[in-house]
Amino acid sequence: MHRGRVIFGAMDEVVFGHPAREAVVEQLDRLGAQRAFLMVSGTLNRETDEIEKIRQALGSRCVGTFDQMPAHTPRAAVIAATAQARAAQADLIVTIGGGSITDGAKAVQLCLANDVTTSDGIDLIRTRGGVAPEMKPPTVRQISVPTTIAGGEFSSIAGVTNEAKRQKEMLRHPLVMPRATILDPEISVHTPDWLFLSTGIRAVDHCVEGICSREAHPYGDAQALKGLEMLAQGLPRVKADPRHISARMDCQIGTWLSTGPLASGVPMGASHGIGYVLGAEFDVPHGYTSCVMLPAVLRWNKRDNADRQALVSAAMGHPGADAGDVLDRFIRALGMPRTLRDVHVGPEHFDRIAAQAMRTPWVPRNPRRIDGPAQVREILVIAA
Repeated sequence: MHRGRVIFGAMDEVVFGHPAREAVVEQLDRLGAQRAFLMVSGTLNRETDEIEKIRQALGSRCVGTFDQMPAHTPRAAVIAATAQARAAQADLIVTIGGGSITDGAKAVQLCLANDVTTSDGIDLIRTRGGVAPEMKPPTVRQISVPTTIAGGEFSSIAGVTNEAKRQKEMLRHPLVMPRATILDPEISVHTPDWLFLSTGIRAVDHCVEGICSREAHPYGDAQALKGLEMLAQGLPRVKADPRHISARMDCQIGTWLSTGPLASGVPMGASHGIGYVLGAEFDVPHGYTSCVMLPAVLRWNKRDNADRQALVSAAMGHPGADAGDVLDRFIRALGMPRTLRDVHVGPEHFDRIAAQAMRTPWVPRNPRRIDGPAQVREILVIAA
């Protein structure tokens, strides 16, 4: 008999297929917001007119723009954005960009609410052992226009990098989930192909680890299986034609569905856990961590969950095939890196990665039990 609990998040709406500049204004009108603070992609802001279109549409309701968020959301940039949002007296944060910006705005929400003004102050609001401390809830919320497809805009957690420790740390609060997410495939055309496609594999990773979890349930499965099907069909079409807008829309909706398991309480596994370490310690791009680790984790886990992995192969159009092999071929066909060597991580680092991965929230909940760093190292050897 299935047992579990599904907690519905604090998101009001998902708007898809409408121009971002129109949808953002509609959200401000709906929420009664008068002082929107933009946290945006620096490339979009400096090299295209997309952000300016949104600023012009907002008019006097735009009170500031922050476009200096690096990859992996370092603490120092979170504090800088918080200071600027506080000075602007923002009543809503609007993100337009990738996952690092989305996570950054989530962290800014908590910093504003809890008077965090220094990098060290983030220690007061970060989770420990996956558990969030007591804190004041955010009152300045956010809406998000994602330009990549890792799916962070659909969750109530954020990853922030502690530069001093070179570790990705989690922040969590139900109200950091955006009030609304706006899926506009047209604005994603400006995203570099490697970044769109690799974050698409991150979304695939959400689906696969959700389906393969020993804590999977039908509610999460229904979304993840459909999301995986849409991503498996949509990503190759975007690879073949980067201007294929309907394929991009399918990828965005597939990404939305990919977050169904995690949002409904299903944990991720070793691919996500090891990926945290590769990003924070070795600056491997977010999507690339999944490209490198997911097939290896599937192969290591297969002893314990071959029946669940069969669902993955079928959803990707290859019933009866080995899921690790299916993912390997799929990722290679998109032109993404497939080994740790491809992302400049050598065997000399494996012991350190394995030790750190054990401290992430996901490795201890991998479907094949992981008792210590030696087993993580086995997975790293497969991925080498």
